[in-house]
Amino acid sequence: MAQLGKNIIGTSDTSPFFLVENADAVSIDAPENRKGDAVRTWVRSLSGFQKEALVRSAKTGRTWRLVSDEGPYLNGHDAAPCPLAFLSTGMVASYMNEIVALAEQRGVVMRKLRLIQNNFYTMKGSMPKRTMVGGAEPIDLEVEVDCDLDDTALNILLMDAVHASPLNGLMRGKLESLFKLSKNGSELTTGKAAELDGALFPDPGNHFAMACPVENRPELVGPVGPTPKKEVALGTTAAAGSLTDEQNRRLNIGAIATLREDGIKDIQQMQYSPWGTSFRFLSSEDGRAPDANSLISAGIGFCFMTQFGRFVSMLKLDLPDYRIVQDTHFSLGGASGGTGKAGEADAIETHCYLETSEDDATAQEMLDMSEQTCFLHAFCRTEMKTKLKITRV
Repeated sequence: MAQLGKNIIGTSDTSPFFLVENADAVSIDAPENRKGDAVRTWVRSLSGFQKEALVRSAKTGRTWRLVSDEGPYLNGHDAAPCPLAFLSTGMVASYMNEIVALAEQRGVVMRKLRLIQNNFYTMKGSMPKRTMVGGAEPIDLEVEVDCDLDDTALNILLMDAVHASPLNGLMRGKLESLFKLSKNGSELTTGKAAELDGALFPDPGNHFAMACPVENRPELVGPVGPTPKKEVALGTTAAAGSLTDEQNRRLNIGAIATLREDGIKDIQQMQYSPWGTSFRFLSSEDGRAPDANSLISAGIGFCFMTQFGRFVSMLKLDLPDYRIVQDTHFSLGGASGGTGKAGEADAIETHCYLETSEDDATAQEMLDMSEQTCFLHAFCRTEMKTKLKITRV
C-alpha cells in the first residue's frame, strides 16, 4: 500500500533531533512550575504521520526539537521513531535515574546494571461505529544487576526507585486528561472530552520553523535495524494493519537501557508489535541528550496527534493541518530530586488547533475519538503497575 504523505523528515536538511538555541525567539515558554518540573510540548503535523515537537522544561530551561514517524503498519515512511518509543525510552531513563540515585544514597555499588522494559497497549473495537478504544496494560521491568545486596534488600531498593519516578504519578492517579479546542482560529467547546478550565493558548502556527540547533547531533537518535521478532499475543506485523476498521490487537514496545561510562543512558527501543524498526536513543539530565521528562512528554503528544491522523484517514475526513500545545506537570524524582517521596503528576492539559472544512460537531468528534483511542491518555487514566523481575549477572 502507498505511503501516506511526503517524507519530510527523511529529505530535510535539518537535523531531526537537536537542542534548540533560540527558544525565546521561537516563543515557546515553559508552564508555571507547580510541582518540580513543568513541560510544555508543541506538536505539529508535517505530512502523513510525520510530526515535529518542541519540548521546553521549566526545571532545566532547555528546549528540545524531536520528530516522530510511523512504520509500514500505518503506511508511514519509518524515518523516525514511533510515538510510543518516546514514552518507553523516557520511562526507562527515568527508572534508571532513580535506581542510580537511590543506590548512591544507600551506599550500594551497582557493578553492572541493565534495564529491560516492555510496555503493552491494546486497541479494540470499530472506528466506523466509534467504539474503538485504546488501552494500556501493566509494564514488565527486568533489572539485570550485579551488587552485594541480598535479594530482599535489592527488591526493596528497586521497588522504591520505581515508585520514586515522576512517571509514577501518571500511572497511579487515574488522571482524566483536560482539553481546549480551536477550529480554524475560533474556540469551540469540547464534546465528550473533559474541558480545561482556563483560556485557550495562542496557536503556535508556523513558529516551529524558527527553531535553530545549538549544534548538529546526529547521534542523539538513530535507526538500529529491524527489531528481532518475538511472539506477542494478538500482535500485528501486517502493512496498514493499524488502519483497519475493526481491531483487536496488542502492542508491545520494548526498551533496553544501559549507563555509559560518561553517564549518558544508551537506550535501544524495540518495535515488537506492530513489528518494525528498532531505534537507539541517548538520554541525559544535564543537556547532553534529551531528559526523561521531555521524552515522556513528547511521546504523549506524538501519540495523541497520531490518533487524529488515524481517525481522519480511516473516515476520509478533511484535516490538512493540526497542532497541539500540551502541558505536563511532574514532581521531582523521589531519589534523584531528593524528596524521599513517590513520584507525582497532574492531569495532562492539551490545547488543540484544527484546520478543517468539516463542521463544528465533526471537529469535536475528532478530539473525542483521538482521546478515546490514544494509548497514552489511556495510560494516564488507568491504574498501572510495573512488574519487577530481578536477574543477577
